[in-house]
Amino acid sequence: MTEKRPEILALILAGGLARRLEGRAKPLLRLGGRRLIDLVAEKARAQCGAVALNLHDGAPETLAPYADLGLAVAVDAAPGRLGPLAGVLGGLDFAAARHRGAEFVLSLPCDGPFLPDDLAARLLMAARETKSGLARAASGGRIHPVVALWPLGLRADLRHALVEQDIRAVGEFQGRYDIATVEWPVTPRDPFFNVNTPDDLAKAGTLLRGEP
Repeated sequence: MTEKRPEILALILAGGLARRLEGRAKPLLRLGGRRLIDLVAEKARAQCGAVALNLHDGAPETLAPYADLGLAVAVDAAPGRLGPLAGVLGGLDFAAARHRGAEFVLSLPCDGPFLPDDLAARLLMAARETKSGLARAASGGRIHPVVALWPLGLRADLRHALVEQDIRAVGEFQGRYDIATVEWPVTPRDPFFNVNTPDDLAKAGTLLRGEP
C-alpha cells in the first residue's frame, strides 16, 4: 500500500494550451474510459497529503470542466500564460497559504497516465539529500523537469526569476540549484509517457492494454 506524504502538496499542472491537439483540453481526453486528469489525480491522492489543480485562471468557464474532481484550484501566480513555472509558483503560494504542514509541492503533468506509485516517496528521499531541497524525475536517461519536488523555500527565488528575469524554462531554473535527479526504468512502459498528440493517445491505449 502506498504511504501518503503529509508534507507534500501534489499540484496537477493543467493550464497548457494543447496546441498539438488542436486546442482540445488534454486533461479531459479519455483513456480506457477515464479522463487523463482522473488517472493523474488518483495517483496523486494515493501518495500525497493534499492535491490541488493548477489552471491559468479562476474564471467559471475555466473551472467548470473540473468541478467534479473536488480539488482545490491554485491559479498561475502571474498572468499571461507564462508556462509551467507560473503554475508551480501558484502552487507554492497556495501551499504556503492553505496547507500549514506542507514543506514541498510535487508538480505533475496532467497528461501522464502511468505515473509511478513511489514517485513522491523517492523524490522526497532524494530531495532531503540536496542543499536546495529540489528533486526531479528521469527515465531512460531523459530528464522530466516538470515532474519535480519543489521546497516552499524557493518561492521568492522563483518569483524573481519568473517576473523579473523572464525565465520560462523549468530546466533552466532548476539548473541554478543543487538538484537530485531520480531515475525510473522504462520497462514494461515508461512511467512518464505523456500525451501530446492524437498518436500519443492511441499509443497510450496500447500501453494501457499491455499490448506490444
